[in-house]
Amino acid sequence: MINKLGSMVLYGLLVMLLAAPCGAATVGAERTALYQPLLTGKRLALVVNQSSRVGDQHLVDHLLGEGHQIQRVLAPEHGFRGNVGAGERIDDSVDSRTGIPIMSLYGAHKKPTPAMLADIDYVIFDLQDVGTRFYTYLSTLHYVLEAAAEQQVPVLVFDRPNPNGAFVDGPMLEPAFRSFVGMHEIPLLHGMTLGELALMIVGEGWINAAAQAQVQVIAVADYQRQQGYTLPVPPSPNLPNAQAIQLYPSLCLFEATAMSIGRGTEFPFQVLGHDQVHLGDFRFTPRSLAHSAPTPKLRDQLLHGIDLRNSSISGFDLTLLIQAYTAFQAAQLRFFTSPDFMDKLSGTDKLRLAIEAGLSAEQIRAQWQPQLDAFKQLRSKYLLYPE
Repeated sequence: MINKLGSMVLYGLLVMLLAAPCGAATVGAERTALYQPLLTGKRLALVVNQSSRVGDQHLVDHLLGEGHQIQRVLAPEHGFRGNVGAGERIDDSVDSRTGIPIMSLYGAHKKPTPAMLADIDYVIFDLQDVGTRFYTYLSTLHYVLEAAAEQQVPVLVFDRPNPNGAFVDGPMLEPAFRSFVGMHEIPLLHGMTLGELALMIVGEGWINAAAQAQVQVIAVADYQRQQGYTLPVPPSPNLPNAQAIQLYPSLCLFEATAMSIGRGTEFPFQVLGHDQVHLGDFRFTPRSLAHSAPTPKLRDQLLHGIDLRNSSISGFDLTLLIQAYTAFQAAQLRFFTSPDFMDKLSGTDKLRLAIEAGLSAEQIRAQWQPQLDAFKQLRSKYLLYPE
Protein backbone atom coordinates (compact mmCIF):
# COMPACT_ATOMS: atom_id res chain seq x y z
CA MET A 1 0.00 0.00 0.00
CA ILE A 2 0.99 3.64 -0.43
CA ASN A 3 -0.93 5.93 1.87
CA LYS A 4 -1.70 9.58 1.11
CA LEU A 5 1.57 10.66 2.70
CA GLY A 6 3.49 8.14 0.61
CA SER A 7 1.92 9.47 -2.58
CA MET A 8 2.90 13.03 -1.63
CA VAL A 9 6.48 11.92 -0.93
CA LEU A 10 6.74 10.12 -4.27
CA TYR A 11 5.40 13.18 -6.09
CA GLY A 12 7.91 15.43 -4.35
CA LEU A 13 10.73 13.11 -5.29
CA LEU A 14 9.67 13.08 -8.93
CA VAL A 15 9.85 16.87 -8.97
CA MET A 16 13.34 16.76 -7.39
CA LEU A 17 14.58 14.29 -9.99
CA LEU A 18 13.19 16.20 -12.95
CA ALA A 19 14.69 19.45 -11.67
CA ALA A 20 18.15 17.95 -11.28
CA PRO A 21 20.99 19.28 -13.40
CA CYS A 22 22.60 16.92 -15.91
CA GLY A 23 26.06 15.43 -15.38
CA ALA A 24 27.69 12.99 -12.95
CA ALA A 25 25.58 11.55 -10.14
CA THR A 26 25.07 14.01 -7.31
CA VAL A 27 24.24 12.41 -3.95
CA GLY A 28 21.35 13.67 -1.86
CA ALA A 29 23.56 15.36 0.75
CA GLU A 30 25.13 17.52 -1.97
CA ARG A 31 21.77 18.82 -3.25
CA THR A 32 21.73 21.45 -0.53
CA ALA A 33 19.20 23.76 -2.18
CA LEU A 34 16.53 21.06 -1.77
CA TYR A 35 16.89 20.63 1.97
CA GLN A 36 18.51 23.71 3.49
CA PRO A 37 15.17 25.63 3.67
CA LEU A 38 13.54 22.68 5.47
CA LEU A 39 16.15 22.72 8.25
CA THR A 40 16.25 26.40 9.14
CA GLY A 41 15.62 26.81 12.86
CA LYS A 42 15.09 23.06 13.33
CA ARG A 43 16.66 20.83 15.97
CA LEU A 44 18.35 17.92 14.22
CA ALA A 45 19.42 14.36 14.99
CA LEU A 46 21.77 12.85 12.43
CA VAL A 47 22.23 9.15 11.65
CA VAL A 48 25.61 9.38 9.95
CA ASN A 49 29.09 7.92 9.73
CA GLN A 50 32.32 8.57 7.84
CA SER A 51 30.55 8.09 4.49
CA SER A 52 28.18 11.02 5.12
CA ARG A 53 29.98 13.59 3.01
CA VAL A 54 29.20 16.81 1.18
CA GLY A 55 32.12 16.86 -1.21
CA ASP A 56 35.23 16.64 0.97
CA GLN A 57 33.39 17.76 4.10
CA HIS A 58 31.54 15.64 6.65
CA LEU A 59 27.81 16.33 6.70
CA VAL A 60 28.00 17.28 10.38
CA ASP A 61 30.64 19.92 9.66
CA HIS A 62 28.71 21.16 6.63
CA LEU A 63 25.46 21.63 8.55
CA LEU A 64 27.22 23.29 11.46
CA GLY A 65 28.91 25.63 9.01
CA GLU A 66 25.50 26.57 7.65
CA GLY A 67 24.35 27.45 11.16
CA HIS A 68 22.07 24.47 11.74
CA GLN A 69 21.43 23.09 15.22
CA ILE A 70 22.55 19.47 15.66
CA GLN A 71 21.29 18.08 18.95
CA ARG A 72 22.95 14.70 18.65
CA VAL A 73 24.43 12.07 16.36
CA LEU A 74 22.97 8.55 16.38
CA ALA A 75 25.79 6.13 15.55
CA PRO A 76 25.25 2.85 13.63
CA GLU A 77 27.45 -0.26 13.47
CA HIS A 78 31.14 0.67 12.99
CA GLY A 79 30.60 3.99 14.76
CA PHE A 80 30.31 7.67 13.86
CA ARG A 81 33.84 7.81 12.43
CA GLY A 82 33.68 4.28 10.95
CA ASN A 83 36.63 2.89 12.92
CA VAL A 84 34.89 0.14 14.94
CA GLY A 85 35.01 -3.48 13.80
CA ALA A 86 32.04 -5.56 12.67
CA GLY A 87 29.80 -6.62 15.53
CA GLU A 88 31.66 -4.56 18.14
CA ARG A 89 29.50 -2.68 20.61
CA ILE A 90 29.24 1.09 20.21
CA ASP A 91 28.98 3.13 23.42
CA ASP A 92 27.54 6.61 23.94
CA SER A 93 30.18 9.33 23.83
CA VAL A 94 30.89 12.91 22.78
CA ASP A 95 32.49 13.82 19.47
CA SER A 96 35.87 15.34 20.32
CA ARG A 97 35.86 17.58 17.25
CA THR A 98 32.46 19.23 17.70
CA GLY A 99 31.31 18.45 21.25
CA ILE A 100 28.10 16.92 19.89
CA PRO A 101 26.69 14.01 21.95
CA ILE A 102 26.89 10.66 20.17
CA MET A 103 24.25 8.09 21.11
CA SER A 104 24.69 4.49 20.04
CA LEU A 105 22.34 2.52 17.82
CA TYR A 106 24.61 -0.50 18.05
CA GLY A 107 24.86 -1.15 21.77
CA ALA A 108 22.12 -1.23 24.37
CA HIS A 109 19.66 0.14 21.80
CA LYS A 110 19.35 -0.59 18.09
CA LYS A 111 16.16 1.45 17.90
CA PRO A 112 16.20 5.13 18.93
CA THR A 113 14.54 5.60 22.30
CA PRO A 114 11.84 8.24 22.87
CA ALA A 115 14.41 10.26 24.83
CA MET A 116 16.73 10.35 21.79
CA LEU A 117 13.98 11.99 19.73
CA ALA A 118 12.14 13.99 22.41
CA ASP A 119 13.56 17.39 21.39
CA ILE A 120 14.07 16.68 17.68
CA ASP A 121 12.31 18.41 14.77
CA TYR A 122 13.99 16.39 12.00
CA VAL A 123 15.98 13.14 11.79
CA ILE A 124 18.47 13.13 8.92
CA PHE A 125 19.55 9.69 7.73
CA ASP A 126 22.64 9.59 5.51
CA LEU A 127 24.54 6.30 5.32
CA GLN A 128 26.23 4.65 2.35
CA ASP A 129 24.78 1.18 1.70
CA VAL A 130 26.23 -1.62 -0.45
CA GLY A 131 23.00 -3.27 -1.62
CA THR A 132 22.78 -6.45 0.44
CA ARG A 133 20.04 -7.39 2.89
CA PHE A 134 22.52 -8.35 5.60
CA TYR A 135 24.45 -5.05 5.60
CA THR A 136 23.10 -3.64 8.84
CA TYR A 137 22.61 0.00 7.83
CA LEU A 138 19.30 -1.14 6.31
CA SER A 139 18.21 -2.55 9.68
CA THR A 140 19.22 0.72 11.34
CA LEU A 141 17.09 2.56 8.78
CA HIS A 142 14.13 0.34 9.70
CA TYR A 143 14.38 1.14 13.40
CA VAL A 144 14.95 4.86 12.80
CA LEU A 145 11.84 5.04 10.62
CA GLU A 146 9.80 3.15 13.20
CA ALA A 147 10.93 5.21 16.18
CA ALA A 148 10.43 8.46 14.30
CA ALA A 149 6.93 7.41 13.19
CA GLU A 150 5.97 6.53 16.76
CA GLN A 151 7.20 9.94 17.96
CA GLN A 152 5.81 11.70 14.86
CA VAL A 153 9.20 13.14 13.95
CA PRO A 154 9.87 13.67 10.21
CA VAL A 155 12.74 11.74 8.62
CA LEU A 156 14.81 13.13 5.78
CA VAL A 157 16.79 10.46 3.89
CA PHE A 158 19.77 11.73 1.91
CA ASP A 159 20.02 9.06 -0.77
CA ARG A 160 23.21 7.58 -2.20
CA PRO A 161 23.83 5.16 -5.11
CA ASN A 162 23.88 1.42 -4.59
CA PRO A 163 27.23 0.07 -5.89
CA ASN A 164 25.56 -3.34 -6.38
CA GLY A 165 22.36 -1.80 -7.69
CA ALA A 166 22.43 -3.69 -10.99
CA PHE A 167 21.58 -6.98 -9.28
CA VAL A 168 18.41 -8.49 -7.82
CA ASP A 169 19.35 -12.00 -6.78
CA GLY A 170 19.60 -14.56 -4.01
CA PRO A 171 17.12 -16.17 -1.65
CA MET A 172 14.23 -14.23 -0.14
CA LEU A 173 14.13 -13.83 3.62
CA GLU A 174 11.60 -16.03 5.39
CA PRO A 175 10.00 -14.57 8.56
CA ALA A 176 11.34 -17.39 10.76
CA PHE A 177 14.91 -16.25 10.00
CA ARG A 178 14.43 -12.54 10.66
CA SER A 179 17.29 -10.89 12.62
CA PHE A 180 19.34 -7.70 12.63
CA VAL A 181 21.24 -9.06 9.59
CA GLY A 182 17.96 -9.49 7.75
CA MET A 183 14.67 -7.88 8.75
CA HIS A 184 12.66 -7.65 5.54
CA GLU A 185 11.18 -10.15 3.10
CA ILE A 186 13.45 -9.07 0.28
CA PRO A 187 16.21 -10.92 -1.61
CA LEU A 188 19.84 -11.02 -0.57
CA LEU A 189 20.61 -8.50 -3.34
CA HIS A 190 17.66 -6.14 -3.63
CA GLY A 191 18.89 -3.66 -6.26
CA MET A 192 17.50 -0.64 -4.40
CA THR A 193 18.89 2.44 -2.67
CA LEU A 194 18.19 3.14 0.98
CA GLY A 195 15.91 5.97 -0.10
CA GLU A 196 13.83 3.59 -2.17
CA LEU A 197 13.82 1.05 0.64
CA ALA A 198 12.65 3.70 3.10
CA LEU A 199 9.62 4.29 0.90
CA MET A 200 9.01 0.53 0.64
CA ILE A 201 9.32 -0.06 4.39
CA VAL A 202 6.76 2.66 5.09
CA GLY A 203 4.54 1.97 2.10
CA GLU A 204 4.26 -1.74 2.82
CA GLY A 205 3.57 -1.14 6.51
CA TRP A 206 6.66 -3.01 7.69
CA ILE A 207 7.06 -0.74 10.74
CA ASN A 208 4.83 0.17 13.64
CA ALA A 209 2.86 3.40 13.14
CA ALA A 210 3.61 3.38 9.40
CA ALA A 211 0.44 5.37 8.69
CA GLN A 212 1.81 8.38 10.58
CA ALA A 213 5.35 8.19 9.20
CA GLN A 214 6.70 11.37 7.64
CA VAL A 215 9.46 10.43 5.22
CA GLN A 216 11.07 12.52 2.52
CA VAL A 217 13.95 11.44 0.30
CA ILE A 218 16.48 13.79 -1.26
CA ALA A 219 17.16 11.72 -4.35
CA VAL A 220 20.46 11.27 -6.19
CA ALA A 221 20.58 13.40 -9.34
CA ASP A 222 21.57 11.86 -12.69
CA TYR A 223 21.78 8.29 -11.44
CA GLN A 224 20.87 4.98 -13.06
CA ARG A 225 21.18 1.81 -11.01
CA GLN A 226 22.96 -0.03 -13.84
CA GLN A 227 25.78 2.50 -13.98
CA GLY A 228 29.00 1.87 -12.10
CA TYR A 229 29.64 3.83 -8.93
CA THR A 230 32.86 3.86 -6.94
CA LEU A 231 32.38 4.97 -3.35
CA PRO A 232 34.52 7.96 -2.36
CA VAL A 233 34.81 6.69 1.24
CA PRO A 234 34.89 3.06 2.44
CA PRO A 235 31.49 2.31 4.03
CA SER A 236 32.98 0.12 6.79
CA PRO A 237 36.45 -1.03 7.90
CA ASN A 238 36.43 -4.36 6.04
CA LEU A 239 35.12 -3.02 2.73
CA PRO A 240 38.12 -0.87 1.82
CA ASN A 241 37.68 -0.67 -1.95
CA ALA A 242 35.40 -1.30 -4.93
CA GLN A 243 36.57 -4.90 -5.39
CA ALA A 244 35.69 -5.84 -1.80
CA ILE A 245 32.25 -4.25 -2.22
CA GLN A 246 31.71 -6.12 -5.48
CA LEU A 247 32.66 -9.46 -3.88
CA TYR A 248 30.87 -8.84 -0.58
CA PRO A 249 27.49 -10.36 -1.61
CA SER A 250 29.19 -13.62 -2.60
CA LEU A 251 31.80 -13.85 0.17
CA CYS A 252 29.80 -12.74 3.21
CA LEU A 253 28.16 -16.16 3.56
CA PHE A 254 31.65 -17.59 4.14
CA GLU A 255 31.55 -15.82 7.52
CA ALA A 256 29.44 -18.78 8.71
CA THR A 257 32.00 -21.32 7.48
CA ALA A 258 35.46 -22.53 8.49
CA MET A 259 37.13 -20.39 5.80
CA SER A 260 38.74 -16.96 6.10
CA ILE A 261 37.67 -14.19 3.73
CA GLY A 262 40.71 -12.09 4.58
CA ARG A 263 39.68 -10.31 7.78
CA GLY A 264 42.93 -9.38 9.49
CA THR A 265 44.74 -8.71 6.20
CA GLU A 266 45.12 -5.75 3.85
CA PHE A 267 42.59 -7.33 1.50
CA PRO A 268 39.43 -8.32 3.44
CA PHE A 269 36.57 -9.73 1.36
CA GLN A 270 38.98 -10.28 -1.52
CA VAL A 271 40.48 -13.70 -0.71
CA LEU A 272 39.45 -17.14 0.47
CA GLY A 273 41.66 -19.47 2.46
CA HIS A 274 42.05 -22.25 5.03
CA ASP A 275 44.94 -23.94 6.78
CA GLN A 276 43.95 -27.52 5.85
CA VAL A 277 41.73 -27.33 2.78
CA HIS A 278 43.56 -25.59 -0.05
CA LEU A 279 41.38 -24.27 -2.88
CA GLY A 280 44.42 -22.62 -4.48
CA ASP A 281 48.07 -21.69 -4.05
CA PHE A 282 47.68 -18.13 -2.78
CA ARG A 283 49.03 -17.74 0.77
CA PHE A 284 48.13 -15.26 3.47
CA THR A 285 48.13 -15.01 7.27
CA PRO A 286 45.38 -13.14 9.17
CA ARG A 287 46.67 -10.91 11.98
CA SER A 288 44.95 -8.99 14.74
CA LEU A 289 44.12 -5.47 13.51
CA ALA A 290 42.79 -3.13 16.17
CA HIS A 291 40.07 -1.27 14.24
CA SER A 292 39.00 -3.79 11.60
CA ALA A 293 39.71 -7.32 12.87
CA PRO A 294 40.83 -7.64 16.50
CA THR A 295 40.20 -11.41 16.55
CA PRO A 296 40.10 -12.64 12.94
CA LYS A 297 39.28 -16.22 12.07
CA LEU A 298 42.36 -18.49 11.79
CA ARG A 299 44.53 -15.76 13.28
CA ASP A 300 48.33 -16.15 12.90
CA GLN A 301 47.94 -19.27 10.75
CA LEU A 302 49.34 -19.69 7.24
CA LEU A 303 46.38 -20.15 4.92
CA HIS A 304 46.22 -21.37 1.35
CA GLY A 305 43.49 -20.36 -1.03
CA ILE A 306 42.35 -18.02 -3.78
CA ASP A 307 43.27 -14.41 -4.52
CA LEU A 308 40.17 -12.67 -5.87
CA ARG A 309 41.56 -9.14 -6.05
CA ASN A 310 41.44 -9.24 -9.87
CA SER A 311 38.34 -11.42 -10.12
CA SER A 312 35.41 -10.43 -12.34
CA ILE A 313 32.88 -12.04 -9.99
CA SER A 314 29.90 -9.76 -9.40
CA GLY A 315 26.34 -10.08 -8.17
CA PHE A 316 25.67 -13.23 -6.14
CA ASP A 317 27.95 -16.10 -7.12
CA LEU A 318 27.30 -19.59 -5.73
CA THR A 319 30.17 -21.37 -7.48
CA LEU A 320 32.82 -20.69 -4.84
CA LEU A 321 30.50 -21.65 -1.98
CA ILE A 322 29.61 -24.99 -3.60
CA GLN A 323 33.23 -25.64 -4.58
CA ALA A 324 34.45 -25.01 -1.03
CA TYR A 325 31.72 -27.16 0.53
CA THR A 326 32.64 -30.04 -1.81
CA ALA A 327 36.33 -29.74 -0.91
CA PHE A 328 35.58 -29.81 2.82
CA GLN A 329 33.36 -32.84 2.37
CA ALA A 330 36.18 -34.65 0.57
CA ALA A 331 38.53 -33.78 3.44
CA GLN A 332 35.91 -34.91 5.97
CA LEU A 333 35.97 -31.52 7.66
CA ARG A 334 33.04 -29.41 8.80
CA PHE A 335 32.34 -26.53 6.45
CA PHE A 336 29.31 -24.75 7.95
CA THR A 337 30.74 -24.09 11.41
CA SER A 338 27.79 -21.85 12.29
CA PRO A 339 24.72 -23.16 10.44
CA ASP A 340 22.35 -20.89 12.36
CA PHE A 341 24.31 -17.82 11.30
CA MET A 342 24.45 -19.12 7.74
CA ASP A 343 20.66 -19.36 7.73
CA LYS A 344 20.29 -15.84 9.15
CA LEU A 345 22.60 -14.41 6.50
CA SER A 346 20.78 -16.36 3.80
CA GLY A 347 17.39 -15.51 5.25
CA THR A 348 16.41 -19.15 4.96
CA ASP A 349 17.76 -22.63 5.63
CA LYS A 350 16.91 -23.73 2.09
CA LEU A 351 20.20 -22.53 0.61
CA ARG A 352 22.37 -24.40 3.11
CA LEU A 353 20.25 -27.54 2.82
CA ALA A 354 20.38 -27.39 -0.97
CA ILE A 355 24.18 -27.15 -0.93
CA GLU A 356 24.39 -30.03 1.53
CA ALA A 357 22.07 -32.05 -0.74
CA GLY A 358 24.46 -31.60 -3.66
CA LEU A 359 22.29 -29.37 -5.85
CA SER A 360 23.98 -27.37 -8.59
CA ALA A 361 24.04 -23.58 -8.70
CA GLU A 362 21.47 -23.65 -11.51
CA GLN A 363 19.13 -25.89 -9.53
CA ILE A 364 19.42 -23.69 -6.46
CA ARG A 365 18.75 -20.51 -8.43
CA ALA A 366 15.64 -22.02 -9.94
CA GLN A 367 14.19 -22.40 -6.43
CA TRP A 368 14.07 -18.67 -5.72
CA GLN A 369 13.36 -17.28 -9.21
CA PRO A 370 9.53 -17.07 -8.80
CA GLN A 371 9.97 -15.09 -5.59
CA LEU A 372 12.45 -12.74 -7.28
CA ASP A 373 9.95 -12.07 -10.06
CA ALA A 374 7.26 -11.22 -7.50
CA PHE A 375 9.65 -8.95 -5.60
CA LYS A 376 10.62 -7.04 -8.75
CA GLN A 377 6.96 -6.34 -9.38
CA LEU A 378 6.44 -5.19 -5.77
CA ARG A 379 9.47 -2.90 -5.74
CA SER A 380 8.61 -1.25 -9.06
CA LYS A 381 6.25 1.28 -7.43
CA TYR A 382 9.00 2.50 -5.09
CA LEU A 383 11.86 2.92 -7.59
CA LEU A 384 13.16 6.45 -8.05
CA TYR A 385 15.81 5.82 -10.70
CA PRO A 386 15.78 4.25 -14.18
CA GLU A 387 17.18 0.76 -14.73
